[in-house]
Order: sequence, then C-alpha cells, then structure tokens
Amino acid sequence: MEPPAAPGPERLFDSHRLPTDGFLLLALLLYAPVGLCLLVLRVFIGVHVFLVSCALPDSVVRRFIVRVMCSVLGLLVRQSDPRLRGAGTRVFIANHVTPFDHNVVSLLTSCNTPALSGAPGFICWSRGFMELGVTGSRAELVDSLKEYSAHQGNPPLLLFPEEAATNGRAGLLRFSSWPFSILDEVQPVALQVRRPLVAVSVADSSWITELLWTFFVPFTVYQVRWMPSVPRQADERSEDFALRVQELLAMELGVVSTRITAADRTEHMKRLRHTARLPFAPGGEPLLLGGSLSALSDRLPTLNPSPCARCPFSAALSQRPAARPRVPPSLPGGAPEDVRVVAMAQQVKEVLPHVPLEVIKTDLVQTNCVDTTIANLLEGRVPFFPESKEAEDLPAPSTSQAAAASGIQGSVAAPSSKPATKQFAKSPVERHLSLQERKRALYDYARRRFAEKHGAARAGGSP
Repeated sequence: MEPPAAPGPERLFDSHRLPTDGFLLLALLLYAPVGLCLLVLRVFIGVHVFLVSCALPDSVVRRFIVRVMCSVLGLLVRQSDPRLRGAGTRVFIANHVTPFDHNVVSLLTSCNTPALSGAPGFICWSRGFMELGVTGSRAELVDSLKEYSAHQGNPPLLLFPEEAATNGRAGLLRFSSWPFSILDEVQPVALQVRRPLVAVSVADSSWITELLWTFFVPFTVYQVRWMPSVPRQADERSEDFALRVQELLAMELGVVSTRITAADRTEHMKRLRHTARLPFAPGGEPLLLGGSLSALSDRLPTLNPSPCARCPFSAALSQRPAARPRVPPSLPGGAPEDVRVVAMAQQVKEVLPHVPLEVIKTDLVQTNCVDTTIANLLEGRVPFFPESKEAEDLPAPSTSQAAAASGIQGSVAAPSSKPATKQFAKSPVERHLSLQERKRALYDYARRRFAEKHGAARAGGSP
C-alpha cells in the first residue's frame, strides 16, 4: 500500500474563518447575538484573569485558579497521561496550532517559551513569552538557551520547531533543527484544538483577532497529550533528531509529516494575498491586470469550437487529432492523471517552446489548466532558464516583466500597439496602462506562435 500523498500548503492553513456549509453559516448567524454578549463579558473577565496571573507567583495554586478562570473565558484544557509530564525533561517540543499554545501548556506545568519574533516589551511579556534579549542569529539563540537550561532552577523550555501555526488537521511543517541542538533529550507534546462554528486559527491573522474570536465562540477545547521523552541517538545529527521527533509527533496526532517549511508558508500567503487583491468580473471569473484571462484567450485563433471557455488552448488542441500530444513510451501504464499532465504540457510547449518541459509540468500540477500555466510563464510568476535560441526573441520572465515585455515588443510589434515608453511614468494610471500594453504584447506573441504552429499543420494536412 502506497503512503498517502503529502498535503499541499492549502490544506495546512485555513484562509477563511467562516464555514462554507450553509447550515453551519445559518447557525453562526443565529448565535451571533449571544456571541457578541459573551465577547463583551469575557473581555472584562479576561482583564481580571490577567491581573490574577500577574499577582500570584508561579505555583500549582496559581495554575489551578487561572485554569478555572480560563474555563469561564471558553478555554477548556484537557490532558492525557499527566504522569509523563516533565519527567526530568528540560525541553518540551510541541506542534503549533494557535497563538496561545504556550499559555495553555503553562496552565498544566511550569514552562517558558522564548520570544522569537516581535518587539520586546510589555506586549511580549503580557502574552507570556520569555525575553532573552537575543536579536542575532539562531546560533546566538541556541547558546543563550543552553545557558538558560544549565541552571536547574529555571523552568523547562517549551519550543515550537514548526515556527508557524497550522490548522492541525492535515500535517506538520518541517521541524527546524535548532531546538534539538540545546539538549540531548526532549519530550514531545501533542496539541489538538477543536472549536465549533468557525476555524480554530486563520493564517496571517493577528493574535488580537484570534483572542476576540476565542471570546466570541462558545468554547475552545485544547487537548494536550504528553508523550515519552526521546533521547538523541549516538552520533545523530540535529537534523535527523528533529526529523525523528517530527515523525513520532505526526503519528501521535494522526497527520502527515511534511517537508513544507515556515518560509513556504510565507510564500503561500503572499500568493493568496496577491490573488485576493485581483478584481473579479461580474460573471465570477478572476481578472488579471491586463483584463480577464478568458477575454484574452478569446482573441486567440479558434481552430474548432471549444466547449470550455476557460481553457481554449487545451480544448482546441484536444479536438484536433494532429495536435494531440504523444505520450512518452515510459508512461504506457501510467496513471490517467500523469498522462493528462503530459498532454497539457505538450500543448503549452507548442506555444512556448523556449520553456523547459519540467517547469511546465510542475506548474500544471498546481494549476491544472493550460491557460493559467501559460499566463504564469508569460507574467514571470514561474522562474525558468530558456532552453533554446528562441529565448532571444522572448526573454525569460524570471528576470523581470519589464525586460521581457521590452524584448518582445522589439521583435514582435503589434500594429495597433504603442511603443513602450522609455521613461518611468509619473502617474499611476500611465504606469498601469504601460503594464497592460506589455502584457498584451506577451499574449500577442503567444497567439502568433500558436497561429503559425497550427496554421501550418492545418495547411500541411489539407489535400
């Protein structure tokens, strides 16, 4: 049995908080008046919880009182196997789900979490982070934490190697190796969070927003599972140690251990924000800066009537026997999905022959649309190195869109298009129009290559 495929970034992070199910959305609307009342009431109670936690010293009594008061705020904390908790371990390793994971664990045992980001000060201290005063590299941070752990009187460390929060349902981010360079023994802690009506956490949401939603919903259940301590094996590198603990924690949570990093999450969120800023057509089709992709593709030569308005390239080529891409001999028994990707890649290759085939396949796996892949390649969203002399006519979009557009306008000039201005436009409107002209030149170039390629094939096939 083959292992399950690793989930993509879109499955690890929630970009929408509200439910998509109609029944749940109706229930949320009916609950909204009650939730708003709870929100106002819990804000005042939360101030008292904060004052109590600041006034009392760290002890079992303080943790019990604060835990009971947090249950009034809707934070219900449960734990399993408490006898395994802190059995001589100085470093706890946990998965990251919400901005308050360290606060929840601190309700069960004494621990400190160093502040890795954000400005030090009152906000950092009030959120329960430990300020080390280290703003340099990770090596300086590790040295500071080693010195901290050397003092037996200090509480254990609670670290989150993922360095970014996920939804906790699909998989774990790749663990960083620096938390496993502090000591040779760590104790994994599995965190699971459940909440009715809305998502537990949303990517790129501030901790204030998450706190208000926590006060709004009826309750949020944190399940903390303590796992046995894991020692470092002989001559085991920190990277291998981190990977082994990640696999153990993923098995305990019932999720997949991925190789997606926090940097990949940042890039994924940038793409989501870029897509969200694009306007939408009245019919619901997303628009690009130079107009809708479907509107641009309508200006391409139509070889045969296409039943798919969103993918005229693939539909037109698939209806012509002469234009059907040939599947390589190495895939005679391959999956239908692989054959379809290869077929679409050949279609894109005929339009953009200077783009490497592997780059086209990689983007097609993500987009699943010929038009979208062509647009990504023309607009420079997918970097690549040209593999033929045709790159001289069409510079690679990986350098810059302006260089690519100027190169194309020099070799392929549309009669109705205006020459690109050589000076930087002062007005935003003029700069936007200049970008539209460059994008239109890119599409005209692809359209002409498409027409020349298949116009010649049609002429050669006619009697």
